[in-house]
Amino acid sequence: MPQRPRPAPQATPETQHFWDGTKRGELLLQKCDDCAKVYFPPRPFCPGCASKSVSVLQASGKARLFSYVINQRQHPSFDGPYAIAVVELEEGPRMMTNIVECPQTPEALVLDMPVEVTFESVNDDISVPLFRPVEGA
Repeated sequence: MPQRPRPAPQATPETQHFWDGTKRGELLLQKCDDCAKVYFPPRPFCPGCASKSVSVLQASGKARLFSYVINQRQHPSFDGPYAIAVVELEEGPRMMTNIVECPQTPEALVLDMPVEVTFESVNDDISVPLFRPVEGA
């Protein structure tokens, strides 16, 4: 079966800045101007204090592998097996992603290992943030 392209997320007015950033190779987060909480996913108000006074900041792209599952099932858009993961960003928020550029085995996917963001272009408008192990770590 020929592989189909990765499904593309749909940008909304609340998330457009995030997808504009990923297209430029930037991982953008939001930070509350009132309580200083850094959060993900994007939304028009702080999930901590409900303030609508929020700023956008560029994340370092550094994270640690928090949790994962190795999917063994066939999917027309993904070569299996592949890791569905949660990473904890250096700035604090956690995000769901895939781990790439390493064997998709429990021996290679060690919890708390350092990972860094990389971007995969899905179409002309969307690039998705994925994470790979940090070389030499």
